[in-house]
Amino acid sequence: MRHELIDPQLGIFNRERLKRALLPDSLAVINANDVLPTNGDGTLAMVPNSDLFYLTGIEQEQTILLLYPNADDEKHRELLFIREPTAEDELWEGHKLTKEEARAITGIEHIHWLSEFPRLFHHLMCECEHVYLNSNEHYRAVIEVQSRDARFVADTLRRYPLHNYHRLASLMRRLRTVKSDSEVALIRKACEFTAAGFMRVLKFTKPGVRETEVEAEFAHEFIRHGSQFAYLPIIATGLNACCLHYVTNSAVCRNGDLLLLDVAAAYANYNADMTRTIPVSGRFTGRQKQVYNAVLRVLRQSIQSLVPGKKTAEWQKEVEQMIEKELVDLGLLTRREINRQNPDKPAFKKYFMHGAGHPIGLGVHDVTNTLEPMQPGWVMTVEPAIYIREEGFAVRLENNILITEKGPVDLTAGVPIEADEIEEWMKFQPKPLFLNGKKHEPVRVRQGIDLIKS
Repeated sequence: MRHELIDPQLGIFNRERLKRALLPDSLAVINANDVLPTNGDGTLAMVPNSDLFYLTGIEQEQTILLLYPNADDEKHRELLFIREPTAEDELWEGHKLTKEEARAITGIEHIHWLSEFPRLFHHLMCECEHVYLNSNEHYRAVIEVQSRDARFVADTLRRYPLHNYHRLASLMRRLRTVKSDSEVALIRKACEFTAAGFMRVLKFTKPGVRETEVEAEFAHEFIRHGSQFAYLPIIATGLNACCLHYVTNSAVCRNGDLLLLDVAAAYANYNADMTRTIPVSGRFTGRQKQVYNAVLRVLRQSIQSLVPGKKTAEWQKEVEQMIEKELVDLGLLTRREINRQNPDKPAFKKYFMHGAGHPIGLGVHDVTNTLEPMQPGWVMTVEPAIYIREEGFAVRLENNILITEKGPVDLTAGVPIEADEIEEWMKFQPKPLFLNGKKHEPVRVRQGIDLIKS
């Protein structure tokens, strides 16, 4: 792992929450993700199973967690199975966890080699009444490849058809939506490294650089902090910004264009998700600033609207109404068009066609029950935007917000967002940056680029 070791108390706390949610006499099973192939004998980098990581802090392939809170034998109430290290595996793949290391990471006392799993699993299946099996139930997921969990579900149902089976995903969704203080601290870290990358890019961007060069500046900053890209970065200049998930990142940034940066870091598998829109030349045109400030007003109003008890659909409607008003003031829509619009195809959709925000955490689009009202502990992105294809540019702004009883807390507060702030930083005359209560002084580095200490 590149990140610092997470306190095992986080996994212990999360497992206890899950145990309390299980029916009596229940066994729960969570598998690691597969290492996915590419072409030939190639593989992708390991992507940890978010549920397994949430409960254990483990990021190693082929790991299995068993929870049986009511097991008669105390040694069977928490079991973790990991690959047994061999000299051959470590020669080709690197270090694998020892039992002692797995115990230190997870706080689980009873660690077993994977070869012991079939015998112990059969033993516990013969004792338990209820079985919770895991699956990917994200409402936007497109499931085309069978996962390790899915194969395990199919095999278990075939071998033990008469148990009472339950969906673990619905319980995990409820637990993971509300973040603990420790989880919020990790998201703050991801936000801090995201800010560092953005400040680097503000000093680097100028007419003539390619979008891919801007991406490289973010990569430099993220990797040196032990973090990584939370998702494929969107570096979109000019009309490219009107493609919502543009990831080609190959165009040249031209004088007079805006550059949309939807780029964020992930730290210890917890994600940030931030968007800024900056002028390539260092100064907004009058029209660009007019649209920019409209989106910024919506962002700030939308943040204040994030309160416990409100449903996300209700909040989305409020944000759309804010956007609609700004579009009229910008001359992009008329009241007549709005009054005559088809309610199923509202006029504002031409300029703002996506959600106002989403939960974030171990997933960039984190799991949640969209039908439940917001609660303290939710972390939400807020991302209003206006896309004007006919004028060749778009503005999107996005911050990460913790919902609390006392009001929303902006985890990205302090990252420059005012148009004048952006222009000042791009002129090489920055003021100190304050992020999450910490002061970051500008420092001079090679090639005359100012960065922040972090």
